[in-house]
Amino acid sequence: MNPGPEADRVLLAHMRDCLDRIVEYTHAERARFDASRLVQDAVIRNLQTLAESSQRLSSEIKSTEPQIPWRELAGFRNVIVHGYLGVDLGAVWLVVEQDLPALSVAVKRMAARLDPQR
Repeated sequence: MNPGPEADRVLLAHMRDCLDRIVEYTHAERARFDASRLVQDAVIRNLQTLAESSQRLSSEIKSTEPQIPWRELAGFRNVIVHGYLGVDLGAVWLVVEQDLPALSVAVKRMAARLDPQR
């Protein structure tokens, strides 16, 4: 997919879906995350997919949300995919709890910029 507004629309929709799934799986509760390896695996998979999609967004759309640490998001994806020193579930939960709410809001704003009539 070539970078540009249409690709960005698709990628942002994909990112929003991943964010929604993570909330659905965890109900934003650490205990729910900790209690189930199935939930942990699902969250990690969606974080991986989310980060991969974020890497493919155009520079133009990412520049509209400079407070999002885009490079760190890509780096987190590499840790998850390549399993450097194993996956730290505590670190995964911190990302879910502390970073995803702001990312979710940013994704919604970026999507609205691309489709102002919605």
